[in-house]
Amino acid sequence: MRALIVTKIFPNRVDPLSSPFNRQQFAALARLCELEILATIPWFPGVSAFRRWSSAARLSAVPKRDCIDGMQVRHPRFMFLPKVGHAVAGPLYAASLATTALHYQGRVDVVLGSWAYPDGFAAVVLGEMLGVPAVIKLHGSDMNVVARWPGPRRRLEWAFPRAERVVAVSRPLAEAAAGFGVPMDRIDIVPNGIDRARFKPRDRVQARLQLGLPLDAPLVLYVGHVTEQKGAADLIRAFELAGDRLRGARLYLVGDGAGVDACRELGRALGDRIRFVGAQAHDTIPTWLAACDLLALPSWNEGMPNVVLEALASGRPVVASRVGGIPDVITGEPHALVPPRAPVALARALENVLNTAHEPDAISSALAHPDWDGSARLLYGSLLSALRSVGSEAA
Repeated sequence: MRALIVTKIFPNRVDPLSSPFNRQQFAALARLCELEILATIPWFPGVSAFRRWSSAARLSAVPKRDCIDGMQVRHPRFMFLPKVGHAVAGPLYAASLATTALHYQGRVDVVLGSWAYPDGFAAVVLGEMLGVPAVIKLHGSDMNVVARWPGPRRRLEWAFPRAERVVAVSRPLAEAAAGFGVPMDRIDIVPNGIDRARFKPRDRVQARLQLGLPLDAPLVLYVGHVTEQKGAADLIRAFELAGDRLRGARLYLVGDGAGVDACRELGRALGDRIRFVGAQAHDTIPTWLAACDLLALPSWNEGMPNVVLEALASGRPVVASRVGGIPDVITGEPHALVPPRAPVALARALENVLNTAHEPDAISSALAHPDWDGSARLLYGSLLSALRSVGSEAA
């Protein structure tokens, strides 16, 4: 089987830390079939002149071709015109990729769009152009946020019925696809994997010494984009509300994002109890998880965040929002689920979990989840089902 993957969430030379879950899953998939990746880059006229102000402009330095983890990756440019609205983003995206896609005429068997809109929409368009089935892969905000906007919703109402399969990383996302009229027997739940060799219970003191962190205080860890929607500000408010009840705990935020400056200002009152350490290489995340006493992720919406799975595999308790697929893996003590946008409830949960005894090995062993090879095998099965369904229809 020869697969063509279309996605705007993939690492590149300028942003090597982007979407490690796609890199890991697709690298494992490449051991099962031939694949090429169109990891798209936004473009607009005169883009290079805006490098100081625009992330799209900074990405203009990404090469047209690359080899990432042994995978052949093209970085085609797509027309990026945010002012004209989301309704035309999908057609513009597909049109921008059409010439590149023609190079794969007769050379691929299936097109996979990883992210509902515009990638999934474009995968259906390109699949029809190439005469091969299309599969749409759902992640989280693509359905929980983008698909609710009127323009993208109309485009996805067109695309979903034309996709041979839909792949969702969690049960709620599968149900969201069903809400667009996709029959459940055409939807596969394919969870992201975990690298159990890297994410496992480790000595907390040794991890803190390795990172240069204090040994004498509980450590609450946040890992992800520092934005309002990810609950970073809610976490800071909760930390301040809890005050002395957290036994002098420190809050470390690992990540970058549009909300960093606002969160720094919000956290000023916490003094040295809060630290913003910026984006870190994915290879360091196992050490950060080993160093913490709990992971907090109070997002407003999610699919199935990999950092929650990685924290559980590392034997660390989790305090998170009751959204997306998180309740499917966070069950009972020593963990806690809270409503999104609820700093008061979040403060109580942080206090309770920090005061609840737990056994790291028990937390880790309770997590039943595939590794990346297992995740890739499930995805391969979905792509193969798409091919077989087309063959049976032709027969």
